[in-house]
Amino acid sequence: MIDAICNKITSKIRREMPEINDEKAEIINYGLQLIVGEIPKFLLLFMIAYLLKVLELSILALITISPYRMVSGGVHLKTHLGCLTATALFYIGNAFLSKTIILESKAKLIICLVVWIFSMLMIKLYAPADTEAVPILRKKERKIKQILSYGIMTITICVALRIRNSTISNILLFGVLLQTIAITRFMYKITNNKYGHEVYNQEKK
Repeated sequence: MIDAICNKITSKIRREMPEINDEKAEIINYGLQLIVGEIPKFLLLFMIAYLLKVLELSILALITISPYRMVSGGVHLKTHLGCLTATALFYIGNAFLSKTIILESKAKLIICLVVWIFSMLMIKLYAPADTEAVPILRKKERKIKQILSYGIMTITICVALRIRNSTISNILLFGVLLQTIAITRFMYKITNNKYGHEVYNQEKK
């Protein structure tokens, strides 16, 4: 349904603007799919979170992890249902888990250290984790996003350590862990994703 709507809008734009070639049309279509698909998805997610009484925590999970996700990248599910399910687990699941689990200070310190080391290694190997649809090809851009990934992830972990509110601290910590997992080759493999820059480099060869 969403694909059909976006294709129809893209076709209309191309009729009115003949100078748009196939490549630009594909970019426009992808942008439309993000807009048309994401807005209803988040409205539905917020409704579910409200019914489950974790709306504020779910919004907090979304806001706090977005900067890290924007620079580090990660997998994208290829169906709207899959994307909806994964996003619900990522934000609403995080809110539920964070509300339920209470970590003692020593345990939280150890977990934060483990998550930080794991994230540093994964960022070094995979960030920014792009996709075939939106590859990141410029070396300078990749370097900047990788450096930002290190910085934002580390700051988030430090805040998680310092903040006294256990639920908010957990949201930050679990959010970093989930996002880091989302950039790994293992996650790309089980979701049938490919790193965009790797596909581009293989095609050049």
